[in-house]
Amino acid sequence: QVQLVESGGGLVQAGGSLTLSCAASGRISSIGAMGWYRRAPGKQRELVASITNSGRINYADSVKGRFTISRDNAKITVYLQMNNLKPEDTAVYYCYYSEISTSWGQGTQVTVSS
Repeated sequence: QVQLVESGGGLVQAGGSLTLSCAASGRISSIGAMGWYRRAPGKQRELVASITNSGRINYADSVKGRFTISRDNAKITVYLQMNNLKPEDTAVYYCYYSEISTSWGQGTQVTVSS
């Protein structure tokens, strides 16, 4: 099994910044893809950003230019730098690690006040 531990969520005013981190540990045989989803109240889960083991990156259109995903393969950790946050970014953010199967973090709440 792979365990994921997230940190960095919180409450911030619109226009502010937060950085989320997610560290993977456990039965990891190679470096898989990692990324972040979010789920806002009353909305479907949305892929926010992803990064493959080779560094290929994908962002949701809604966060392009504001969010930056990065990873440290030595630490098997993925980061999400979120700038110019908007109230519509309010959600629970979940990191994932995908190798043969997909493992999920417990979720971290991000609340952006207007």
